[in-house]
Amino acid sequence: METAPREGAQARPLLDGFLLRGRATPTARQLEEVGVRADSLREVTAAEFLRAMAEESYDLLVLSLVGGGVQAMLHGLKHVWGNRTERPVVVTGYVGVVYEKLADGLLLRHGADLVLANSRQDADRFRAVYEGVGADASAVTEVALPFLGGAPYEGQHDPCTVVFAAQPSVPESRKDRTYLLNRLVQHARRHPEREVLLKLRSKPGEHTTHIEELPYQKLVQRLDPPANFRLVYGNMGEVLDRTDLLVTVSSTAALESLHRRIPTVVLTDLGIRESLGNHHFVGSGCLASWDQLDAGHRPVPDEEWVSRQGVAADGSYASAFDAARERIAKLLDRPGGLPPLVPYYTPVTAPGYLPGILARHHLGPDGAPLPGAPAADKDPGPVRQIVRRAARGAYRHGVQRVAPVIRRMGEL
Repeated sequence: METAPREGAQARPLLDGFLLRGRATPTARQLEEVGVRADSLREVTAAEFLRAMAEESYDLLVLSLVGGGVQAMLHGLKHVWGNRTERPVVVTGYVGVVYEKLADGLLLRHGADLVLANSRQDADRFRAVYEGVGADASAVTEVALPFLGGAPYEGQHDPCTVVFAAQPSVPESRKDRTYLLNRLVQHARRHPEREVLLKLRSKPGEHTTHIEELPYQKLVQRLDPPANFRLVYGNMGEVLDRTDLLVTVSSTAALESLHRRIPTVVLTDLGIRESLGNHHFVGSGCLASWDQLDAGHRPVPDEEWVSRQGVAADGSYASAFDAARERIAKLLDRPGGLPPLVPYYTPVTAPGYLPGILARHHLGPDGAPLPGAPAADKDPGPVRQIVRRAARGAYRHGVQRVAPVIRRMGEL
């Protein structure tokens, strides 16, 4: 979570960052990769964060969490702020290729002052969901994907570079992931003059918001890839700087690539299926198979489709966030301050769902921290830090090694 403080408070840093403690808490490397530059940064529990929001004063609060985390914080903030009109403008969004859990993810984000939509198409879909359940849709604000950038593609590099953008949870099965990896390695062998890169989201021991049970780093150990094949990490934009062909199943990296007009392929080898997310690219002109790529095919994107996806390949990206800025400015200048937060989910509308979401963050049905809710250490000692890292490592080991074994045993 990130917060922007009030401009008038000169003694305060420009940007305060709060990292909600959990299995997906980003590492220092991951924060560096995405360019997070907070003046202060601390890891907190939900209770600690809510206490800070009750005691400190900010202009803008950005909730950068998965849906359940956003919903829990909205209810927690509603509790600690009560009817206070002097509060931050609360912003959240559903970032990336939204191909699954559209209604669930959106309703978990309802209640923020702004719910950012990635594109014109997403803004239409988001409003339709809210209006369809009788919820206020006025918070939906069209912007563009927030991580686009980089110079437009100007032609083939030397050597020609093919990048496969892997995803933590798509596809899921060992068979499908091994198939994609084999095809990538075969492409490298077939084209020794090319550099073939497997771009990975996280290093071993790290997590993203999606759990990865079968990391490609582990699967590739069973192969003998050629010298022109290698694994890469780091910022996607920097990898795209040297990319001549971006290949993926359904990663948001495809939209980053299209923004820069880099030749982009969304694979059809495993079918065009909702579970893979590549159905989102129907009509894009980017769908193709490895057989077609090996034969020299290069898709041509459909310009109308691209224009509806928040890609802004026409150079309009610089103004894509003007509407959000204007809306935030109007809310900050609103006579009488801001009204209380009003999420769609309440103990009345979702009595069998909401309490469980709140309880996972040690909050009660009214958003108040439960008795005994863990508080963050203000200065955890070295022993506690080691124990905490070990606990996270044990969790990730269980997810990536123990759980798959148990699952296979259950299938015998």
